[in-house]
Amino acid sequence: MSTNKKYWKNFQDLNPAADPSVAKIKHREFVEQIPVDEFLSDKETLSSSATTRRDFLKFVGFSTAAASLAACEGPVVKSIPYVVQPEEIIPGVANYYATSIANGFDFASLLIKTREGRPIKVECNTLAGENGTTNARVQASVLSLYDSARLREPLKNGLEVDWGSLDVEIKERLSNINGKKIVLLTSTIISPSLNSIIDKFSVEYSN
Repeated sequence: MSTNKKYWKNFQDLNPAADPSVAKIKHREFVEQIPVDEFLSDKETLSSSATTRRDFLKFVGFSTAAASLAACEGPVVKSIPYVVQPEEIIPGVANYYATSIANGFDFASLLIKTREGRPIKVECNTLAGENGTTNARVQASVLSLYDSARLREPLKNGLEVDWGSLDVEIKERLSNINGKKIVLLTSTIISPSLNSIIDKFSVEYSN
């Protein structure tokens, strides 16, 4: 029984000049195209479509696989090791630092749990003797350190400026204030260090 099928035995047989059909197949991944337009047309012609169930599953399966592979691509994060590793930092071992919080609503003595220098947990400092309890606001205060919308630099007329240039400008304006009143607008201050700085400022500028 004769047949019209032709089998290629080597790369020399795949010569577009000798066989024009090779040029057409060379740029096509599939010999038989999937009739996508037929089963993605409007619902009136969907029932009369000649598309087989196998062709539909081919297309849907490829789309699902492509979407899954695209979703698996994660961001590239480059980790830079310490040039000189601090003695107090051991990877995987948490460090605790004693501190306090005073934000106008709450005051508490705290222990901050850190890993590789990153605060991850707020706990009570029971050794402080007072204010050894925390509420939900104090516990959640660690999230403010990772708030991408927080202010990182001082603002002047809505634009960010560096601290150095801002300090120079403030000193120049204070030196040329000519006896006008100076007002410090702050939140509630319970820090002895900050109160001491304000006292020194009041001595320098009595107005």
